Amino acid sequence: MATTMAHAETLQSRYTDVCARITRAAQRSGRSSSEIILVAVTKTADPEQIRTLLHLGHRDFGENKAQTLIQHAAIVEEFFTRQTIHAGTRKMRTDEASQMLFRAGPTLTPIENLPNARDGLRWHMIGHLQRNKAKKVCDIARLIHSVDSLRLAEELQTVADRKDHTIDILLQVNCSGEASKFGCLPAAAIPLAEQIGSMVNIRLRGLMTMAAPGKRPEDSRTCFERCRELFEEMKKEGVAQHGPFNILSMGMSGDFEVAIEEGANIVRVGSAIFGEPSVIEAPEAPEPPEGEETEE
Repeated sequence: MATTMAHAETLQSRYTDVCARITRAAQRSGRSSSEIILVAVTKTADPEQIRTLLHLGHRDFGENKAQTLIQHAAIVEEFFTRQTIHAGTRKMRTDEASQMLFRAGPTLTPIENLPNARDGLRWHMIGHLQRNKAKKVCDIARLIHSVDSLRLAEELQTVADRKDHTIDILLQVNCSGEASKFGCLPAAAIPLAEQIGSMVNIRLRGLMTMAAPGKRPEDSRTCFERCRELFEEMKKEGVAQHGPFNILSMGMSGDFEVAIEEGANIVRVGSAIFGEPSVIEAPEAPEPPEGEETEE
């Protein structure tokens, strides 16, 4: 019991520190911390750590892999099921949740004080998404950060059309120039965005990028600056046809403060909150070749 308590206190102190750093970085960029969404990346988190963040009032969680997203979403659903929810409280409608995308800062109301604890909960798919896993992810994710090809967008459009609802996505752009990274090239971003814009059930909300690993946070600034400039150009040209183009997802544990200074309004933070992973993640199974059956 004492070990669990100490573990929670350590997590809470790290979370509080990250929130304070977001506030200071936002101030340096002339903004309020309420304009920044902190996505807690749970890929190395255990169930107790996720529950602790829920108790602290955190509501935005992200996953790199489809299967882990499904598993962790089930953990959260079980957590909420066990809570005492007052009778008569309403659930948030999808259109309401969409309008609230930037009304919540990095620290929210503690779960004990919420009339409906599920209000504001959002899952973000932030890792590479294989097309054969699109259906399962769309059932859970509120925002997909990692759309980087027309083929994936078309698959998401097919899924959304079957479900008769709209899917919010970000276009992932490879602004670091690394061959190992996913994302479309900056020069291809506007043509691809225009093609996605013609899809009636896909809502392009902004851009996402990842900087190259560096020795200092400052090493990421050029990458983030390039993505922000592209974001501003695309916003000026009006590439989004079905909704606001207002999300810039940049920055992780090692460089999220620089990302905020360069204009990010979503940051994706894992190890700075949950601690360094004790094991190395196994790679996700490769996507099947064209013509083979995909999982439903």
